[in-house]
Amino acid sequence: MKITCLLSSPRKNGNSSYLAKRICEKASAQGSKVQYFNLNTLNYKGCQACMACKSGSEKCVMPDDLTDVLDSVAEADLLVLATPVYFGDVSAQLKAFIDRTFSYLVPDFYFSDTKSRLKPGKKLVFVLTQGHEDKNSFADIFPRYEFFFGWYGYSQCMELRGTGLLDEKDVLLKKNILKEADEIAEKILS
Repeated sequence: MKITCLLSSPRKNGNSSYLAKRICEKASAQGSKVQYFNLNTLNYKGCQACMACKSGSEKCVMPDDLTDVLDSVAEADLLVLATPVYFGDVSAQLKAFIDRTFSYLVPDFYFSDTKSRLKPGKKLVFVLTQGHEDKNSFADIFPRYEFFFGWYGYSQCMELRGTGLLDEKDVLLKKNILKEADEIAEKILS
């Protein structure tokens, strides 16, 4: 299995990154090939609405560090997205990437039954961590993005959400979240 893991926290070893790496390391131990990208270290912009991907190009034409990331995601069987929750949404780094995935949609996606240029049957794990302890807070993030990744052909989408994670290593004290990460790793490999 080919896995692409996007770490979008400015904290290189933050809670969301730790959980995503934990899942990917378990998959790697079972023979999966994992490619990591730390979005915060890359130089790129969000979608520029040039529409080149809808009028002649099969890919995003922006010449920046996201080119390799978009190619890796297109080739992967599993995409792991890891983000802290900032102001009720994903990090700006991840949002800019997600906007650029517009290039995965076919030109007439509004009217087409097949909306995506990507092969169907991909899997997605969305890792979200937040300082707020209440699981009802920001519960709308995953369903919102799951809808769009469904357009891309992601047939199995799973959420791992950690709450009450304020400091960088808080996740290590949350055995229930660590157990859930391990269970998701097992599920995606079965």
